[in-house]
Amino acid sequence: MRAWEIRKPGIEGLVCVERSTPRPGPGEVLVRVLAVSLNYRDLATVRDPISRGIALPRIPCSDAAGEVVAVGPGVSRVKPGDRVISCFFQGWEAGPITAEAMQSALGGPIDGVLAQEVVLRESGVTPFPSHLTFAEAATLPCAALTAWHALIEGGRVKPGETVLCLGTGGVSIFALQIARLVGAQPIVISAHAGKLERVLDLGAAVTINRSVFPEWQKEVLAFTHGRGVDHVVEVVGGANLARSIEATRIGGQIALIGILESGGIDPTPIMRKSICLRGIYVGSRVMQEAMVRAFEACELRPVIDRSFRFEEVREAFSFLERAHHFGKIVIDLAGA
Repeated sequence: MRAWEIRKPGIEGLVCVERSTPRPGPGEVLVRVLAVSLNYRDLATVRDPISRGIALPRIPCSDAAGEVVAVGPGVSRVKPGDRVISCFFQGWEAGPITAEAMQSALGGPIDGVLAQEVVLRESGVTPFPSHLTFAEAATLPCAALTAWHALIEGGRVKPGETVLCLGTGGVSIFALQIARLVGAQPIVISAHAGKLERVLDLGAAVTINRSVFPEWQKEVLAFTHGRGVDHVVEVVGGANLARSIEATRIGGQIALIGILESGGIDPTPIMRKSICLRGIYVGSRVMQEAMVRAFEACELRPVIDRSFRFEEVREAFSFLERAHHFGKIVIDLAGA
């Protein structure tokens, strides 16, 4: 079978190789991968695997959709022919995150899914909504589950509440869609007028162009009559976090997800406003199963910006690096 490996830091260090088809052991399943989606975390890993302590070569990426083709001894949850998606953490089934679970992240501490066939734990896959294609389903394990964890599992967002979404990447678009599912009001910040027009079609209550309003938090406060938003899905981090804190209401919640920027912040406003600031690192298998049930019931469809062929992996990562996408980027393995 063919697989892509990180052989050295940088996109140019991605190499397509031949590997033996893996065989599932006890409690494992062999999945024929039909689609893989990319996340910023995958790009960061490809750019700098060394500082992350990743042994090379390493197969990148965490998000795959495919068909089970074989199962190992003792497997009972799935069977050959089942359509499944991977779980980002192969060892986080339920409950709080643990240090051991964090060492089971696909495409990091262990090999990922950018291959024609992969072996995953029986407990490390779930079904996906029946109305979705493999390409659409492949977008769920990281970006969608992160947004779900931030707003539903952690935030307990309620109808009528306001949700601030920063940008139009995968997590932010899923956050917008999830907010709409529960009757909340999404507010979207972006530097691109065309993208802001598109989020209005997806149900954004208000949009703010940060190229026009660099101090966008003031516009958020104006829209909320000085109160601030109930929830922030913070995918940037660093100095941007200070603006998110200013835009959040007293007693509001910030789900800290992104590490796109660095820089310190003054923690005093967090204390004075009694803001709940939570770090969100994807989610558990039980969370993923709950999300899948909700998406199926509502027939939610992910937003895919562009698909690439298996041979075009470097081009796909370069497209992600340019950060012009709206929603998700997918690698299609159906014809690989």
